[in-house]
Amino acid sequence: MNQPVTKSTLSDAQSQLIVLLQRLNFGRLEGLHVRGGEPIFDPAPRVVQKLKMGADNSPRPEVGLQDFWLKAQTIEMLDAIARIGDGKVLAIEVKNGLCFSVEIEHKLDGSGRDHA
Repeated sequence: MNQPVTKSTLSDAQSQLIVLLQRLNFGRLEGLHVRGGEPIFDPAPRVVQKLKMGADNSPRPEVGLQDFWLKAQTIEMLDAIARIGDGKVLAIEVKNGLCFSVEIEHKLDGSGRDHA
């Protein structure tokens, strides 16, 4: 993906992922399947919400916006997902509605080559 990117330029699946992260706000997504470099939601990933005591745990205010500029870490996450091709993201850690880190399992074939 070439920066800058807006939400309106994303595929429906990518946009759905961004909205899910914004609604979660803090926590993690586990077991997100990827097909053709796109997130898929059947089967649904496991969503683990982290509640902060004494804090506002509601979704990000941007969740209701039709369009906005994507942050660099969102673009980086979407690029990492696209590079998977077909596979699974083990976990996406979410802070303030944004991707903080992504865990991807890599498998080595018999020759020691990496296969995500």
